[in-house]
Amino acid sequence: MQRREFLLIVAVIALGLGGCKSNRASQPASSDAGTSASDAKFAAPKENADAPPAPSPEKSDTRPLIVCFGDSLTEGHGTEVGQSYPDYLQAALDARGYHYRVVNEGISGNTTKDGVDRLDRIVAMKPAVVVVEFGGNDGLRGLRIEDTRANLDKIVATLKASEIPIVLAGITLPPNYGPDYIASFNATYALLAKKYRVPLLPFLLKGVFGVPGMMQEDRTHATAAGNRIVAKNILPFVTPLLKK
Repeated sequence: MQRREFLLIVAVIALGLGGCKSNRASQPASSDAGTSASDAKFAAPKENADAPPAPSPEKSDTRPLIVCFGDSLTEGHGTEVGQSYPDYLQAALDARGYHYRVVNEGISGNTTKDGVDRLDRIVAMKPAVVVVEFGGNDGLRGLRIEDTRANLDKIVATLKASEIPIVLAGITLPPNYGPDYIASFNATYALLAKKYRVPLLPFLLKGVFGVPGMMQEDRTHATAAGNRIVAKNILPFVTPLLKK
């Protein structure tokens, strides 16, 4: 190899090594030897490491609570988010200047026994008012009236003992369950309302059940329009228990 060609090859290699060194030096240095520069780019600033997390909307909302405690009729089964009766109750209270937060504690499929099992959570929320709506699933499953009655009694008695105002909402059953069973079932709500001196809405779905457009195809759950009526049914029982 001629001397001129040898010197040219050496110059090209030197230029390439110098370019790599220059590129490496241009990357930001990491303060942690175990962290790559790309990791460092996404690391949170050190000064924010001890910053408290942003409060959630619920935690920052200090309004007294109205808890709607029940099953799928309370949950709003089969409707879109924001279309349950507790949602419409919230809107009605807001429009009337009541500063309360309505909390939906309805769970589809719950029986009165499930309600008893959830009582501690409800009491711990320290609500200003609880709307109690249970029993429909007990009746549809043909459970013993005595058991349904005992469970509802436990729910109402526990809330009363905690000095939490209650609105009791009743429900009824389709006629194929027989007049005797239905009559005994319906009497449960009136008996408890009288025993504990709590306001009673005898039939949650008043003006909704059997009305075209108000019930879903299952003929058990209200539509969004029906839930709006349910909220209107409950409103006059709730407002006397509130403060403006």
